[in-house]
Amino acid sequence: MDKTLSVHPLTFRTRLAYGIGAIGPAMAGSTMIFFLMLFFTDVAGLNAALAGSVLMVGKIWDAINDPLVGILSDKTRSRWGRRLPWLAFSAIPFAIFFSLEWWVPPFAHGAANQTALFLYFVVISIFMNLAYTAVSLPHQALIAELSTDYDERTRLAGFRQGSELAGSVGGLVLALAVFGVLKEADKQTQYFVFGSVIGLVSLIGLVLCLIGIWKPVCEREKLRVEQQTEEKSLGFFEQFRIAFSNRPFLMVCGIYLFSWLAMQFTATILPYYVTHCLKLSSTTFQTLALTVQVTALILIPAWSWVCVKLGKKAVYQLGMVCWIVAQSFLFFLPPTQSEWIYLLGFTAGFGVSVCYLVPTAMLPDVIELDELTTGQRREGLFYGFLVFLQKNVLALGTFLIGWGLALAGYVSHGPGEAAPVQPESALLAIRIAIGPLPTISLLLGMFLTWKYPITKERHAEILRALDERRRHRESPASAQPGSSFSA
Repeated sequence: MDKTLSVHPLTFRTRLAYGIGAIGPAMAGSTMIFFLMLFFTDVAGLNAALAGSVLMVGKIWDAINDPLVGILSDKTRSRWGRRLPWLAFSAIPFAIFFSLEWWVPPFAHGAANQTALFLYFVVISIFMNLAYTAVSLPHQALIAELSTDYDERTRLAGFRQGSELAGSVGGLVLALAVFGVLKEADKQTQYFVFGSVIGLVSLIGLVLCLIGIWKPVCEREKLRVEQQTEEKSLGFFEQFRIAFSNRPFLMVCGIYLFSWLAMQFTATILPYYVTHCLKLSSTTFQTLALTVQVTALILIPAWSWVCVKLGKKAVYQLGMVCWIVAQSFLFFLPPTQSEWIYLLGFTAGFGVSVCYLVPTAMLPDVIELDELTTGQRREGLFYGFLVFLQKNVLALGTFLIGWGLALAGYVSHGPGEAAPVQPESALLAIRIAIGPLPTISLLLGMFLTWKYPITKERHAEILRALDERRRHRESPASAQPGSSFSA
């Protein structure tokens, strides 16, 4: 029987173990989105503009190291394959630096010491984001290596994204638990314990993931090495040129980018919106975020099933309609009708669920198209470049929110200080960031999905062409990289 990576379906144990590896980093990522800006301004006492700048510097560096880690992981050669060594050696540094992200050092206490605060958080952010990339990007790229089957990848993406949502939900539940248990402690202690526990959970999840996927990944890597033909090594800039020339890939980048930009805008500004615009407690913000993430988590299996039936494009469009409706209403919601916030959060969860699932499930199909065109498989490059674009835009979005709040007159406060009354200009800036900005991003993502050319049928054509090339790889005439598929 012909050995291919798609012949033997993955076991439930393998899918589950793969998904577990995403829980910790997702928990870390979501808590940074929801809490880190608030921690900087209202716990560490950092000016809103400087807080936005810290997040921007960290994200830009994160974006720069993504394609570098992706290409280096593509070129990694070991008896454990290309990705597993990265996961194994990066797990502990990631847990340590993530914990330090939530610690306010004694030499930087006080809102007056802005320079020391800024420099400390910039340095820690750089190291933490490097470790985060070295964990999350190789893990993400494993989807394309564990299977070549269109539907199996959707299932793998479902396990990964379901685990990411479970991590997001777990982070919010953990926040409620830690802040509840340590309610008598100061805010700085609460947040440091919170970050340390998440770092520990991330480490445990990655170890369990490695134990569960080690054998199947090594087996498939052995087959991949046996089947690959002699490849011409391409330079760094040549690989980027090829990525830019792949039109479906650029569309997936845009879809992913606009979806997460909308989520970044919303999650960053949500605690300010709930507290200052709706006049509700910070606990309400955590409960609302939990409502959105739990809804998204519950819907992941349903959306995965619908994806198999209707296709990824149709599912994305359906989810975005729900999300846009909820996002638009947030701009107009008055404090006197704040009870509607939970219904809007529930509705938005339909779209957030699709945002987690569909763009990630699209990317492996693009990788097959690139292999057919070039004769090489570069999962790390494509995943790295995708996240490179995403994080650069998210860095800009976070930076704009921070500076927008500062220019609108938002008043930061340190630990122990009473929350100040915010001016009307700051309240308007918060409403713009929660309503119009995410809505525009989601509409742009819907447009790109409508134009995306790789359907289930076209992907099957790509796989047939690749299988034919592999069967005849001993014949130079039939194994030319130039036999491309037009998408």
